[in-house]
Amino acid sequence: MQQHVNIKNKKAKFQYEILDKYTAGIVLTGTEIKSIRNSKASIAESFCEFNDQGELFVVNMTIEEYKYGTHYNHKPKATRKLLLNKKELKKLEKEVNTSGLTIIPLNLFINDRGLAKLVIALAKGKKLFDKRETIKDRENKVRLDRIKKSFN
Repeated sequence: MQQHVNIKNKKAKFQYEILDKYTAGIVLTGTEIKSIRNSKASIAESFCEFNDQGELFVVNMTIEEYKYGTHYNHKPKATRKLLLNKKELKKLEKEVNTSGLTIIPLNLFINDRGLAKLVIALAKGKKLFDKRETIKDRENKVRLDRIKKSFN
């Protein structure tokens, strides 16, 4: 019985301009994966950063404590290592260091083999006027759809 887990970061597309996407594995403990399978996780306030060894970690990702866990339960806001190949890690690190871009998680899901994966994106922060532009475009699209619908 494979249940469908798909946790999204809804604010990401509004606050950032997405440039490139990658799918990364996550290093988790037993109680963490059980909580994720119960959809008890949030990536809304999280971001990714590199440590001194060039490893990528997701920071501020919240995975609620497993309800049936004992004293082996995990910390909800621990930093968790992401797994990508060396070429991808080097490219991401170079982009972050040279052009001031950030890495944000977009989507947390469980794949067919039962492993937790995180879709991360290389992103550029939007300025306030860009956000206004996004809202304006969205509202214009809604108006246009209403007009089209009234003619059908």
